[in-house]
Amino acid sequence: MPELPEVETVRKGLLQLVLNKEIATVTVFWPKIIAAPEVEIFKSELVGQKIETIGRRGKYLIFELSDYELISHLRMEGKYEFFSSDTKAVVTKHTHVIFHFTDGSQLQYRDVRKFGRMALVLKGEAQNFKGIAQLGPEPTPETFKLAQFKSDLKKTKREIKPALLDQKMVTGLGNIYVDEALWLAKIHPMQPCDSLNDAQIKRLRLCIIDVLNRAVAAGGTTVRTYLNALGKAGSFQLSLNVYGKTGQPCPRCQTPIEKIKVAQRGTHLCPHCQKLILR
Repeated sequence: MPELPEVETVRKGLLQLVLNKEIATVTVFWPKIIAAPEVEIFKSELVGQKIETIGRRGKYLIFELSDYELISHLRMEGKYEFFSSDTKAVVTKHTHVIFHFTDGSQLQYRDVRKFGRMALVLKGEAQNFKGIAQLGPEPTPETFKLAQFKSDLKKTKREIKPALLDQKMVTGLGNIYVDEALWLAKIHPMQPCDSLNDAQIKRLRLCIIDVLNRAVAAGGTTVRTYLNALGKAGSFQLSLNVYGKTGQPCPRCQTPIEKIKVAQRGTHLCPHCQKLILR
């Protein structure tokens, strides 16, 4: 699944490709992609809308249009592909939505699993959209406050990995970056949240910010099919310490990395550096 660094990289790429373009028509091949409004209304209301900028909240892309905001969640394998007016556009079996622009170019939304979703809301309403309204703070030093993070952790006995994955304490983390942040912080993925001490919480917050910032700078992580909007792979996979490294030596202590199941998710850790401590 594209996580925050991948979505942010897609956002930056799309800005280079479709900024200020005006939508002429919209084709929808798979109606279930459109969460709201009804598909025919979605298509008709987008005609004449200009893309003024593209924002992001957590893993959601927000296309800010003349009168609306188009919310897009890529889910597992959603991606955008742009075709200029002088390039032959190729429609594949995985092309589900096409935005045709007045200059003859087009932006296709493709999704192998068809899990992605789009919704069109009035301008200024994206932050009230159900999925977005429930999100925690962005993982920046200015918004991801230590005091609130500590308070949130102390309120739950949940294991730390699923707690970080649910997007409410901090947004943008998925399987890859939770594993990496927990390894950096030397915390076991099954450690109960309320058992973490102040030093661990402080370290974990900094590790989350650090790993996501570095991943954004590297253009995200390509482990299977992820490409950014410009058709390029990310490079953070070259900096991964534990994710996908089962059996390889831990970069810190040389103990073989293990893969276990935590909350039904494949989870990578160092059994020596990340000991489960039950208090």
